[in-house]
Amino acid sequence: MLPTIVPIVRSTSASDGSVLSLAVMMSGDIGQSADGWHVLLRIGDAEHRLWLKEPPVAGACYAAELALDGDFESRSHAARRLWLALNGRPAGPTFQKLSTQRRQRLALALRALDARVEGNSYREIAEGLFGTSRIPERAWKSDDLRNRTIRLVKDGVALMRGGYRALLRQARRRK
Repeated sequence: MLPTIVPIVRSTSASDGSVLSLAVMMSGDIGQSADGWHVLLRIGDAEHRLWLKEPPVAGACYAAELALDGDFESRSHAARRLWLALNGRPAGPTFQKLSTQRRQRLALALRALDARVEGNSYREIAEGLFGTSRIPERAWKSDDLRNRTIRLVKDGVALMRGGYRALLRQARRRK
């Protein structure tokens, strides 16, 4: 499960007024899949993704269930944003927002991957990404754009092979 999805379970404790109920969940998009129930809840400007193993029950109160695993920090941040929104407060920023530069590079990597999968050469990919005028007639083999294009294709392949999941997790801090 993605770390930005908050697992929800029925709660037996009394609520203090900030209730996550079926009525609140039904105000969003709710659907059943093979692994349970998924809810996309929009409160204010923020989207919250919830997951329930059991079908939602009318009249029940719900609580977040956070495992003490490698995704705890991300998941607890998502749960806190949900709690803030339920209490009429601004949810605040998402846990990990990609910089504009990172988003642009990822878009280039995916475009480069698509072009390579379609059978284009690195030169053709570079022309499509950076424009024909920037590609030298001679010395293509040693040009920086050739090396950059090859790296973009490799990054795109890594994303395709599951590396995209790393985008959804906070970069691990080195000790």
